[in-house]
Amino acid sequence: MNIIVAFAKTEDGLKFKSILGRGGYDNVLVCSSGMQALSAMEDLGSGVVICGHRLSDMLYNELLDNMPEYFQMLMVASPDKAPFDNADGKLIFLQSPLKKSELFSSLSMMLEGVSRRKKKAKERRLQRSAADQKTIDDAKHLLMERHHMTEPEAHKYLQKCAMDSGTGLLETAEMVISLSEI
Repeated sequence: MNIIVAFAKTEDGLKFKSILGRGGYDNVLVCSSGMQALSAMEDLGSGVVICGHRLSDMLYNELLDNMPEYFQMLMVASPDKAPFDNADGKLIFLQSPLKKSELFSSLSMMLEGVSRRKKKAKERRLQRSAADQKTIDDAKHLLMERHHMTEPEAHKYLQKCAMDSGTGLLETAEMVISLSEI
């Protein structure tokens, strides 16, 4: 799982990276600005951002507002910088100075939560409604009748068309059906 450490001072980020490395977390990227962190998040897709209250170009809440869906924030700051809310579970606050055990347990919990959310979202995407499955089956039957394909060939053809056009299988099946009605 991905970890981004974002602090205004690069040396603070490198200290965190070193601590995390000794704790078994190897995939750690250090950033000093919010824009660097946001760019890294877009590239990585999911993970946890560990940051302070202020980065070189923005406050933590600006970074939080612009974070991609599958990232969470672990903010480490003095008690007077504590956030007012947890942003629907996307933010966990740890008071500095902090203990390594608190850092590692919080980080582990957050990474597991991100992983679980991604897995559930993938399962939801893979579960098709009966109507959606019927549309896909209808498109396959149409291909089988008109182009003398077997069911596996028709399915493979739909998948290839979906990948080539950058659309989902359902949308491709709908296009096949609508083109057959012309």
